[in-house]
Parts: sequence; structure tokens; C-alpha cells
Amino acid sequence: MTKIPPEIIRASIKTGSVYYFSEDSFSTADPHYFVVLNCNPRTSEVIILGCASSQIEKTLMRRSYCSPETLVLITPDEYDEFSETSIFDCNRTINRTIDEIMKKYSDGKLKIKTEMNSALVDRLKQAVIASNQIEPRIKVLL
Repeated sequence: MTKIPPEIIRASIKTGSVYYFSEDSFSTADPHYFVVLNCNPRTSEVIILGCASSQIEKTLMRRSYCSPETLVLITPDEYDEFSETSIFDCNRTINRTIDEIMKKYSDGKLKIKTEMNSALVDRLKQAVIASNQIEPRIKVLL
């Protein structure tokens, strides 16, 4: 099998791109699905990622003080890469540079997944915008 060069990330990244990797800032080494939320990720200095979790009840309890509109459930019927319903806590985004994402890919620590459709991405963006936990400088990139 031919290894695809990491530059494929830079060439193909767009709103709705989905990557599967283990995030260093998380307490678990388990990989998660991350969705690119930027309007123009190829030209942005930072890539804004929404993160999916299958731990719905735990997320709902941890974010019980947050507006429900900032917590988005997506089912496997809506996004077929998911094996179970997942929640996006849109009160937190993961912000990385394109180079950091490309490095994870070149190290074999990131998988490219099926693009998420625009209707789902729009739901995630609206939830991030609705959050009072997200800085305005992040919201303007959406």
C-alpha cells in the first residue's frame, strides 16, 4: 500500500473534514473524531476542531451548567463513520495548526475519515457560536 504524503492534509482540508486521532491534551489515549469547523481552514493560522465523544451522560453531567444548544448529538444514521451516537461539547474546541495535524498524519497517528455533511457541520458551528465559553476570536473563524 502506498503511503500518502502528509501534504494531502494541506491540499484537501476543508470545512467538514474529519480526522481520527488521540489528542495529547486529553486524559485518555483513546482516539476521537475531530471535525474541522473553520470557514477557510487552508488560509487560517489555526484549525478549529470540534470533538466527538461517545460518553454522552458524562458530558451532559459535566456541562449541566451550559446551554443545551451547545451540546450536539449526532447518530450513526446521520454520520455513518460513528458506530454509536456521539456528543459534541461545543463549549470547547481543539485548536491546532495545519502543521501539527500534518505531523500527526505523517507519524501514523491520524486517520482521514469521511467528510461530514454541511448540515451537520452547520449544527456544530451554531452550537459553538451559541457558547459563552468560546472566545470571540475563535467564533469569527467559523
